[in-house]
Amino acid sequence: MNLSSDPHPRGAGVPACGWGRRFAATLRTRRAFTLLELMVAIAIFVLVVMTIYATWTLIIRSSQAANEAAAQAQRERIAIRTVENSLMCIQSFQASMKYYSFVVENGPEPVFSFTARLPGVFPRNGKFGDFNVRRVTFSLESGADQDKNLVLRQNPILMDLDDDEKSSPLVLAHDVKDFVIECWDTNAMDWDKEWDYTNIIPPLVRLTFAMGSHLPNGDEGPVLKLTRVVALPCSTTPQILQAGHP
Repeated sequence: MNLSSDPHPRGAGVPACGWGRRFAATLRTRRAFTLLELMVAIAIFVLVVMTIYATWTLIIRSSQAANEAAAQAQRERIAIRTVENSLMCIQSFQASMKYYSFVVENGPEPVFSFTARLPGVFPRNGKFGDFNVRRVTFSLESGADQDKNLVLRQNPILMDLDDDEKSSPLVLAHDVKDFVIECWDTNAMDWDKEWDYTNIIPPLVRLTFAMGSHLPNGDEGPVLKLTRVVALPCSTTPQILQAGHP
């Protein structure tokens, strides 16, 4: 005997309320996404991909710019450190000034030349063997791309520059915008860019070195400028001491 008055009991597969019947009908009639929904989903996906690509490109460009700036700063430090190291080994004897002259020429193509007893780790030392007392000449010259390069030439004091040093000097830095040498004048108590006393070693030398840079898109970047003051460890040896007289 069936005591329930409901003609559709709950176990018969028919929902007990109206919203349930509507939901079941929707599930039976809606089998996939509409074309509009697919287009919206694709558009959102494209926007996400474009955002990720733009962010990745920005990171790559920033990394390239940072690496270029770091490499450029390192090249600048190496170049000016080479000049500093040679100045710390400078020598000068009054009785042989034609071999030990101290030459400073500023201008569009500056030249800085002196004689030093160079250590074994100095660039191109292996080429000269036991001739460690050499004249070093730093100069700013135009390169193949019309940019200025800081180059180094060396020759033993009793020898002239060989053909290799003349044609293929050691390039210390590329795209150098400026190279200024200043000497401390003890009489004027000021820095002097025109040092005419080739037989006198100044107590202080100030080096100003400016190098250009390039952005990832090829445009010129900021100019990196570095200034160092070097206290020279010796002065010109008088002739009477060199000759050994009391």
